[in-house]
Amino acid sequence: MRAEILAIGASAGGISALQSLMPSLQKIRGAAVVVVLHMHPESRVPYPTLYTAVREAVEKDRVEPGHIYFAPPGYHLLIEDDRTFSLSVDDPVQWSRPSIDVLFECVARVYGSRAAGVVLTGANADGAAGLRRIQLAGGITLVQDPVDAEVSSMPEAVLRCMQPDFVLTLPGLALQLETLLASRG
Repeated sequence: MRAEILAIGASAGGISALQSLMPSLQKIRGAAVVVVLHMHPESRVPYPTLYTAVREAVEKDRVEPGHIYFAPPGYHLLIEDDRTFSLSVDDPVQWSRPSIDVLFECVARVYGSRAAGVVLTGANADGAAGLRRIQLAGGITLVQDPVDAEVSSMPEAVLRCMQPDFVLTLPGLALQLETLLASRG
């Protein structure tokens, strides 16, 4: 299976988790990487500490392989059928805007079996329902091992509602993502 998109969701502890995955994510050329990181609406993701080519998703931009996009704080990030981004200020989902579930549900609908989703560390249940939708659409599902997570609530919520394809520590996730998605040679 060749994924065209990798959707990642993280909350509390997410910046550290993403920093450890960035060397592997940098190798992904054939798929877009789209990240929802729960942060205060006035915060900004410290992009330079994560990856120099990372950018916030912008309304109507095309989702392009080889790019890493973050949902802007305070907006739900959606992907339309024409594979462009749209932003929404609809009510928070699981007390969060952006919501991981909102992004993952769009990814499942638009990309189906050509999607992969990852839920990392976090303090609520956001991402569990959306990751389940990716699985039902035939996509690949991965979750950080709750024992490895800085805050285990989000990974545990996933494991309560589904059996993902992979439950791995951060080093294991990095290797698996490279195996599943990274360009070779």
